[in-house]
Amino acid sequence: MQYNDEIIGEVLHRTNIVDLIGQDVRLRRSGADYTGLCPFHLEKTPSFHVSGAKQLYYCFGCHAGGNAFTYMMEYHNYSFSEALQYLAEKAGVSLPEVRMSEAEREAAKKKDLLLEVHKKAAGFYYYRLKQPAGEHGLRYLRERGLTDETIRKFGLGYADQFGSSLYRYLKNESYSDAILEESGLFRFDEKRGVSDRFWNRVMFPITDTRGRVIGFGGRVMGEGNPKYLNSPESYLFNKRKNLYALHYARSTRRSCLLLCEGYMDVISMHQAGFDNAVASLGTALTEEQCTLLKRFTSEVLLLYDSDGAGVGAALRAIPLLKDAGITPRVVDLSPHKDPDEFIRAEGAEAMEERLRLAENAFLFEIRQLEKNYRRSDPAEWTEFQRETARRLLAFPEEMERENYLEALCGRYGFDRQKMRRLIGRVAEEGPGTARYERPKSGEKTDRREDGMVTTQKLMLTYLANFPEAAEETRDLIGPEDFRDPFCKEVAEILYRQIGNGRVSEAELIASFKESEDERRAAGIFHTTIPVKSQGELDRAFTDTVMKLLREGNDARLKEADITDMSVFAEYIDRKKKLEEFERGKLLHLPYE
Repeated sequence: MQYNDEIIGEVLHRTNIVDLIGQDVRLRRSGADYTGLCPFHLEKTPSFHVSGAKQLYYCFGCHAGGNAFTYMMEYHNYSFSEALQYLAEKAGVSLPEVRMSEAEREAAKKKDLLLEVHKKAAGFYYYRLKQPAGEHGLRYLRERGLTDETIRKFGLGYADQFGSSLYRYLKNESYSDAILEESGLFRFDEKRGVSDRFWNRVMFPITDTRGRVIGFGGRVMGEGNPKYLNSPESYLFNKRKNLYALHYARSTRRSCLLLCEGYMDVISMHQAGFDNAVASLGTALTEEQCTLLKRFTSEVLLLYDSDGAGVGAALRAIPLLKDAGITPRVVDLSPHKDPDEFIRAEGAEAMEERLRLAENAFLFEIRQLEKNYRRSDPAEWTEFQRETARRLLAFPEEMERENYLEALCGRYGFDRQKMRRLIGRVAEEGPGTARYERPKSGEKTDRREDGMVTTQKLMLTYLANFPEAAEETRDLIGPEDFRDPFCKEVAEILYRQIGNGRVSEAELIASFKESEDERRAAGIFHTTIPVKSQGELDRAFTDTVMKLLREGNDARLKEADITDMSVFAEYIDRKKKLEEFERGKLLHLPYE
């Protein structure tokens, strides 16, 4: 369902973001803005800023940011359409009826029906758990230490031993066989008829990030295989792209997320007060799940089983998390097998301490590597040192490599000077391991390019905050001078707004569809320009313009075919103009 930019802009214009966020967060005025404790992560010192003038929010701690739509979607789990309808109603804006194509209507109808089926199935399973037929399922959950409140919170249920009771219930609710087959909750067989996929199992509803049931996991009662059975892939459910309990964990005020292996691990953690626990869905961690995690956190603590399989799963998960820009650490649960067992044996305080002591992922990898070598065997121990040197060599920054070397020398008794020489010899042999990439935000890591991006972001801040900035630089720069793709996209929208006579950062952010892009844009418009006088402001603005022109000119030449003399002539011409500009007077912006 699509609405035009004018409607979206009107809703944003009539929405007071300070009042909106103030319903959930205690805000205090700080200069022109308001500050408070961030609702998206746990903090003691306020780093969350809300600007009434710009109609934006931004957290300098976790970098959450956006406009009123973003806030409703991120904090209250609304879809964009739901956020628009809610804010439009609050603001007194009438939304026009939007026409959908026949295909869109059919797709929306099917999705709504499948969500209804899953919601009613979850209610049915929850009801059956409390009936005599579900007694042993309920007893199992209580023996695992779960309270009635926890059972209700997670909607736990029971699929009884009659193989078609859910099917009969939903048929009585007038759902067609076509939609029931599409749901994946039933087995359709020409000879045997229709039967429930789940029977004699405790049921765990799986929800999306908005809390809507999209699938189930079921644990068999007594003997039977498989022990855990999940819903099959369907129109609603893709286990590679979802995480169990993320609907709850995304609202945590803790600074990281805890990644477990099983449903009971997550539920036990939540019951003990660790509301930031999630789990993958009966499969190894996937790239898609890591991308989903990155939307909500930059740090993940792994609480996998302490047996060999769990250690192997952690070793496979670490590079995936790093590639997604997440810092992973590993929690030692020994002597217990998993988080559920640990909590029941030692309690929440002991778990809190284990989380605090979570191990650096690289050091964990080296510790596991060591188990393959015998210290008593000189040849094996030498090979362990060589492999350690290879992995240390993969760190691109010398200081970081030195810090890890110091830690490893302390742990394993390596001689630091000898290890440095070994690292040098390994380097001469050529690359022996993949380059280690530190978790990053998504921006390129080349230092010169980072500086260019910083300059471009600062220029966008001037253009957004000072209407005079565009006029002062009218003959000097335009959108084409922003070489970073994201900054260029922001610049193009911003220059269009300037041409129309009204800059609205909130409307600009609404142009982006991805939440990460909204956060990045919000970060640009919350940049502070630290000047204390008119002279400092003019000098800083002029320097930024010169730097943007100089870096952009050099980048054009670097990207172009230098055998084309016209390209080189343009470069020389721009360079001369830049030199003339640098000898001229300072550009001027009004200092308040």
